[in-house]
Order: sequence, then structure tokens, then C-alpha cells
Amino acid sequence: MRAPRPGAVAAAEEEVEPVLRFRTAGLPSGALIAMTLASASVRAAEIRPPSARQVPHLRTLHGERFEDPWFWLRERDDPEVRAYLEAENAYTEAVMAPTRALQDDLYRELLARVREDDESVPYRRAGWRYFTRTVKGAQHKIHLRRPLGEGPEQVLLDLNALGRAEKFIALGAFEPSDDGARLAYSLDTTGFRDYTLRVVDLATGAELAPPVPKVTSVAWAADGETLFFTVEDAAKRSFRAYRTRLGGAGAELVHEEGDERFEVGVERSRSGAWIFLSAASHTTSEVRLIDAAAPREAPRLVEPREAGHEYDLDHSGDSFYVRSNAAGRNFALYRAPVVSPGRASWQLLRAHDPGAQLVAVQAFAGHLVLTERAAALTRFRIVALPGGADHLVAMPEAAYAAQPGPNQEFDTAAFRYLYESPTTPDSVFDYRIAERRSELLKRDEVPGYDGTRYEVTRLEAAAGDGVRVPVTLFHRRGLALDGRNPALLRGYGAYGIPQAAGFDPNLISLLERGFVVAIAHVRGGGDLGKPWHDQGRMAAKMNTFTDFVACAEELVRRGYTAPERLAITGGSAGGLLMGAVTNLRPDLFAVVLTYVPFVDVINTMLDDSLPLTVGEFEEWGNPEIPEQYAWMRAYSPYENLSARSYPAMLVRTSFWDSQVMYWEPAKYVARLRTLKTDAKPLLLKVNLDAGGHGGFAGRYDRLRDVAFDYAFLLTQLAVPAR
Repeated sequence: MRAPRPGAVAAAEEEVEPVLRFRTAGLPSGALIAMTLASASVRAAEIRPPSARQVPHLRTLHGERFEDPWFWLRERDDPEVRAYLEAENAYTEAVMAPTRALQDDLYRELLARVREDDESVPYRRAGWRYFTRTVKGAQHKIHLRRPLGEGPEQVLLDLNALGRAEKFIALGAFEPSDDGARLAYSLDTTGFRDYTLRVVDLATGAELAPPVPKVTSVAWAADGETLFFTVEDAAKRSFRAYRTRLGGAGAELVHEEGDERFEVGVERSRSGAWIFLSAASHTTSEVRLIDAAAPREAPRLVEPREAGHEYDLDHSGDSFYVRSNAAGRNFALYRAPVVSPGRASWQLLRAHDPGAQLVAVQAFAGHLVLTERAAALTRFRIVALPGGADHLVAMPEAAYAAQPGPNQEFDTAAFRYLYESPTTPDSVFDYRIAERRSELLKRDEVPGYDGTRYEVTRLEAAAGDGVRVPVTLFHRRGLALDGRNPALLRGYGAYGIPQAAGFDPNLISLLERGFVVAIAHVRGGGDLGKPWHDQGRMAAKMNTFTDFVACAEELVRRGYTAPERLAITGGSAGGLLMGAVTNLRPDLFAVVLTYVPFVDVINTMLDDSLPLTVGEFEEWGNPEIPEQYAWMRAYSPYENLSARSYPAMLVRTSFWDSQVMYWEPAKYVARLRTLKTDAKPLLLKVNLDAGGHGGFAGRYDRLRDVAFDYAFLLTQLAVPAR
């Protein structure tokens, strides 16, 4: 492996940086950025990038031979692998050294928009108000509660204290018992999403049971003594459900899922009457019921699984309310009696709507809340119980993101929801159902922010097959459509997950520098319902990539930007999107920011020992099947790299990512280095110790990362610093 020693790279930084500081003193910001860009390009060319050793590895599949000489980077415990990743980090830092002052300025700018001392809006649960607090200088949230009447607040979990000796900490489950006396919670301290369950007495802090590793979901029974939980296997598939009684002999297996496509989970109904034990793949599901007041009883199956049939349910009174796609991909709503909940007893309440997906059903004592998705927007429908009269909750803007908030109380006259838009900060509302009125409880304070300076636009791009793909974009008012604006186009397009048009205070730094920020609502996501997902998965996956290209071309055609001013970004499956479109149209983009990218598709989908692989055969296909291999071979970024000019790229990954293994982006960068014909920067930045699929857990660390990425973006597009 020909890689520069980190010490040699550091020495190179010390030689260059003082000269740069001297020569740039007093220059206007535009000249400074231009010089920084030129300097970064020179450094990228002069400082030798790491060259990962090539080891012959031949993959033969369906008559095709593919040489993969970087396959060995999968060996996590090999010291040479870590040395290579450290060398990549050192190279990235060396190339970016001239931007350090800019990074510091950006960090201070981003931090100035954060209210560092803050509290969340409390939610009510069984006599208590639960909330979180952030404290200036502390990376993580503190979880607290206050009694509804008189009494002091109580600290339940302080992640800053719990994570003091850890490089990473993240909270998973957080479930108080019905009487509020005990708390079941889980923590991940690796970034690999390995959550360990603990149960504590909230009066004394004493642990009431031995810790349980690899827990994925938790639910209390009504007695406050019996706990249900699920655990994962070596491939991180949630496959077993247990119950345990505090102080008892140990955990008892309740259900084991033998089909590797399926994962299990447990959840308590809001009514408190039932435990739902679900088993679901990407296309099929089934639910078992456990009476929360009789937790020792055997689970009762609602409706046996049937290929392609997805259903779930909630409970109110003498009925279950079932969401099912038996009558259409966008789901219909049914009522089922508690005494006979099987499909033979389902009574249709709301028919399948081809124009709107029924995303979720929440049942309360006197009403249902239906979460629906139509025209790339989320909406809430309130259905009265009994009677079924319904109405929609009015939303104030044409483009926004909304989701249910913490609605822990069953008998309530209000529905809490979270709202934001590209120009409206995160907001918490209680919808007063009888009055049909939304009451604003809190809107995040963003110091110095004026939302009236910006405008939001919706447009459509014509895909090659004639389908109209929505695009949401936002920018400063009075933007000139002259093709000279820098732009950042975002995309995802997988698993039926929509790209929400939400608020990100960090983007203000780009908007104030003249950026157009756009979201491509491409097929494969759930923006326009389940059919939109279906049109961008399996054999139709290429639509995701051609949709994104069409959106980029539409921005250029309308004068919002130009290819040399256009940056794109996406993460995970959105990183696959980034890799595929830069292979399809490298001439269309100037900069690519890609995060934990799923770029080694075929190799990953051939390895059923990896997390997610078998379950995701229903999203991507199984490369062991010739036809499905052909689908993936057509777009897999790693295999389709070629000798040509590529955009400037910053590729981020985490060594302890459990969703997309670090070696995918590492291999991608190593291979691309041997093929690209340009001198533009190709940087790999690896979080080696303190992050997972979502990067750092600490809020200040995350802002440092954003500042770094924005510095790369601004310099590559030669955007003035202010």
C-alpha cells in the first residue's frame, strides 16, 4: 500500500499554511475563496493521495468476470485497513488545510443560530410531564419529568453524564412503566446500533434486572413488572421476542422469526390494553396480540401473513382499526371487533385512494388520526368515534413537513403534531379537535433569522418516460434566473421514504450566499404514495436515477443554475443515488457531497451475513438471480466507474456504521482514484471512533462536520465567503 505517513502529511501542512495566511491577508472574500480553491486544487495535485494496495480478487457471476482488487478492505481488524483509512483522513485534512479559517468562521456562524440552553415542550403521560433539556456546552440531551401537580423536576437520563467515558452515545428505547415507578431504556455506545437494555427504579436509581444486549424494541405490560423486548441476531436482524418478569427466573422466548426477510418488534397500544407483536418484511406483515393485563397468555395471531399483504392496527374501545393494502397499494382503513380481529371480520371504513397513501392510523378514545401522503406532502385527517365524520387539519404553507408528535394520552381532546417548512423553523402544535384550531406551543428560536427573506417554489421536471417529478426549491427573494446561481440539489429515493421539505437552520449559510437549495422527489421514495415507491425499486430502480438527472436538467433549463455551479448531495441509499447519477452524467454536476453511500451494491447484496441484506432482496433484488443481477449491474456505482472526468467529491463514512459498511465508500474512492482523468479533489473522510450511520452523536461535533462540508462546497464552487 503506497500511502503517505500521517507525519509527512502534517509536515506538508505546516509548510504551506503560514504562507497562505500571509498572502491572503487583506484580500476581499471573493478573491480569498478563489485563492483557497486554487490552493486546494494545487494541494490535491501536489500531495500524493493514498493508494490502497491491490490484491487480486475475481468475482464470477452469471458468466461475467469482475476484478475487485480492493475487496480486502472489508477486513476490519487488519491493521493495514485502519492505516489506509487514517492516511485518507490525513490526505483530506491536508487538502482542506487552507480552508481552516473558513471552517472556523462557518462553525461560529452555524452555532450562532443555535439556542444552546433550551427545553422541549413537555408531553403528558400518567401523571407526569416528560421533556428534554439542552445546556450550553453539553453535547447531548438531558431527559427529565415533572409531576402534573406540585413537585420538583426529576432527572431521568443525562446522556452527557452517561456518555462521559464513551466516544459515542445514543438513546434507543425510553419506556416508563404505567405507574411511572420504573424506566426501561437502551443505549448504544459504539455507533453500530447495538443497544443494551437497562431497567431502573426511578426513585432509587437501582437497576432492577441484568443488562440485555442487542435489544431492538421494548413494551411494558399493565402490571409494571412484566417487560416484553426483542433482540437481534449476528446479522442485526430483530428475530426473537421475549418476556421477563422483574425479579423472576429470566427471560422466556415468546416468538422466534425463522424467515430471514422478516423482523419482529413489540409495541404497546396507546389505549394500554394490548401488546402488538409484529413481524414484517419490506412487502408483507402480520401481527400477534397479547392482552396487556394478562401478559402470560400466548400471543394471538390477527391474520396470517400472505405474500404482498401489509397490515397494522391500533385499538380503541371494542374495536381494532386496521390499515391494510389488500385492496390497493395506498392502503385502506378497516374496523375489526376485538373478539374476532381476523380479516373475515374487517369492515371497510375508508376505501383505498389511488391519489393519497394512508401512512398510519392512531386511535384515541374519541377519534382516529389518519396520517396521509399526497402530492409529496403529509396531511392529518381526524375521524370522529363513533360516527366516522372526518376533516383535514389545515396547513398554512404550500410546501412543508409534518409528523405526529408524542401523543401518549389516550383520552384527549387534542392531537399534537410537529411542523416545519423550508422557511419555518421546527414547531410544535396542539390541534384542538372540537374547535378545529391549531395552537402553536413552541417554535424553535433561530437567532438573527428572518424567514421573509426567502421564498419556496414547487415545480415539476419531465422524466424520460413522461412522468412529472416534483421539485421543491427555496432561495432568497428576488433571485435572478440567469444561470449563475450556486445550487445544492438533494435526493434519496428508496424504501418508500419521502424527502420532506423541512427546515434546516444550517442551510441559511448557503441561502445567504446566494444558493438555490432544491429537493428532488424522485421515484423510489414515498413522496407520491406506494406506487411512487414501486416505480423506483427492483426492476424499475433506474427511474430513481434518471428522475434525478431530469430534475437537475430542469433547474438548469429554467436558469436557476448551471452545471458548473450545481452541487448534489445524498446519504445512504441517497449516496447510491449520488454514485449512479455521477456515472450517468458526470458533466451535469460540479460537486458531490455523499454520506455513508451504498455504492458497492452487488457485493453487499451477495453477502447474507451483513445487516439488512436478506430483508432488502425485496427492495433491490437478489444478485444470485440472473435477471435481478442485471438490474443492479446496470446502475451499481462501484462497477460502473470508468476512465473519465468526474465532479469534485467529498465522501464521508463511519468505521462503526452498521447500515452501510465503511468499506463500500473506501473501495469506491480507491477504485475511482485509479480511473478518474481530472485533477479535481476526491476526498474520503472517515469517522474512525465516534460515529455511526448518522455521524457524530454530539450536537457540537455535528456542527463542526457541517462547517467542514460547507467549506469544501464553497471553495469548489468559488462562492464568496460572505
